[in-house]
Amino acid sequence: MKKIKGILITLILVYVATALLGENFLGGYNQGKLLERTGLYGLLGIGVAFVIIGGGIDLSIGSVVCLVGCGVPWLVMRQGWSPTSAVAMAMLVSLGIGLWHGLLITKLRLQPFVVTLCGLLIYRGATRGMAEDQSQGFGGEHEGFRALGTEAIAVTDKFGIPFPFVIMVGVAVVAWIFLNKTIWGRYLFALGNNEEAARLSGIDTDRMVILSYVVCSMLAALGGLLFILNGNSAQPSDFGNFYELYAIAAAVLGGCSLRGGEGTVVGVVIGTAVMQLLKNMINLVDWLKSHMEFLIVGVVLLVAVMADEVLKRRVAKRR
Repeated sequence: MKKIKGILITLILVYVATALLGENFLGGYNQGKLLERTGLYGLLGIGVAFVIIGGGIDLSIGSVVCLVGCGVPWLVMRQGWSPTSAVAMAMLVSLGIGLWHGLLITKLRLQPFVVTLCGLLIYRGATRGMAEDQSQGFGGEHEGFRALGTEAIAVTDKFGIPFPFVIMVGVAVVAWIFLNKTIWGRYLFALGNNEEAARLSGIDTDRMVILSYVVCSMLAALGGLLFILNGNSAQPSDFGNFYELYAIAAAVLGGCSLRGGEGTVVGVVIGTAVMQLLKNMINLVDWLKSHMEFLIVGVVLLVAVMADEVLKRRVAKRR
């Protein structure tokens, strides 16, 4: 709870500072885009939070976004698949990716860092080969399908709230219920706190690890679909690059400990909003340079990890 209060205060301070320093920050268009980006990246943050709470890590999120974001329009526009079939295939593939990660980690006892790092390379390489490194997108008769993820739907049907943000809120509610109101949520926290103790207490830890990676992969796929519907253009060489950075940073800022066993969905959503506010500030404030984005994100993430480590040590000393 204290971590949520801290990140909420940070969100308010950054918001006020950006409003004072950035011209047009409070404009309707900019606020809508801010909510839209928070929704898109928030889905990725919620997904990776499941993995981090369980004591793991997933570095393949951006490549899964790329695979789905390029793969769905490739199937529809190049291979003649129906949009429904293409989306169903994308979700099935993402489920298989999460299952594959979980099995490698639980059955072969491979390190999550290694497994998902290899996934990062494999899925992007596969996407570039499949699409022949050509940009993918919707058009022509499938323009209506692409419009499902655009601001037109968001403004007319959701009272100005972007469609991706509405989707993210729905997913966040389901995730909150799962983590806080079900036995499986408690199992996941127990797994992250002490895997051996969880196993000895009768928890099927392998199943929980697999579940966390499946959830992460499928939410990355959903994010990839919304990204391509929103932007209508995806270049396999860079689409989704560093998205795992933003997802992990948002989760850590929101209170997820990289040691596992801690984290809240509300904190992750707020952490995502802070990350997007920082990006917005960089773009709007004249004396901040856009090429400093990764520097600022890296510093923020490092400070969050350092604060988490200091807090852990203080708690350990009190005990």
